[in-house]
Amino acid sequence: MNKKFFLLGGCLVAAIGSALAQQAVTPPQPLSFFVTSTGIGKGADLGGLAGADAHCQQLAAAAGSSKKAWRAYLSTQAANGQPAVNARDRIGNGPWFNAKSVQVAKDVAHLHGDTLDGARLGNNLSRTTALTEKGEPVKGAGDKPNQHDIVTGSLPDGRAFADAADHTCSNYTSGAVEGSVQVGHFDRTGGGNTSWNSAHGSRGCSLEKLESSGGAGLFYCFAAD
Repeated sequence: MNKKFFLLGGCLVAAIGSALAQQAVTPPQPLSFFVTSTGIGKGADLGGLAGADAHCQQLAAAAGSSKKAWRAYLSTQAANGQPAVNARDRIGNGPWFNAKSVQVAKDVAHLHGDTLDGARLGNNLSRTTALTEKGEPVKGAGDKPNQHDIVTGSLPDGRAFADAADHTCSNYTSGAVEGSVQVGHFDRTGGGNTSWNSAHGSRGCSLEKLESSGGAGLFYCFAAD
């Protein structure tokens, strides 16, 4: 055997062995991102931001999360003298990992594709990584029922809408038949829009209306600590 080839082969084997050893000792990352396994049951009426945050906290605690500050990925629009709130400003700095210790985004800029490279490469949020707090997949396009519409009330950059239309079902306090809330597609498919956080508006605010367009009142939760 060629001596040079033997040396190169040995180095390659050593490098692979070192990488595998390093991977083996890498500790699992604690849960810091999930799609809610259940909605609150009132359509887009989540009890406002406080109610949605509490739901995230409750589900995370039941899943054994060690994180203390959970936030719903929701934007609110300016109303009643209160300023708008951007979803991207509520969720901490990252990185965020799902229940299987897979990283979905390293920071806020990566999550939203703020830079040219970030927009080109995209985050790692997809049908296979957007799991519930239990580590279970969510029903997406092609499943019955399809529940890929995730409530966000947000623009693609994670900020609130600034126009006069209601994109948040009265800031998540309405479960009426009328109205609309902006949703994303966690599975990055359907309706010609692959946005995880801003695919389209819902047909109404009630649970029945959310279900009619492929939703279940589910939303994203991020650990902010």
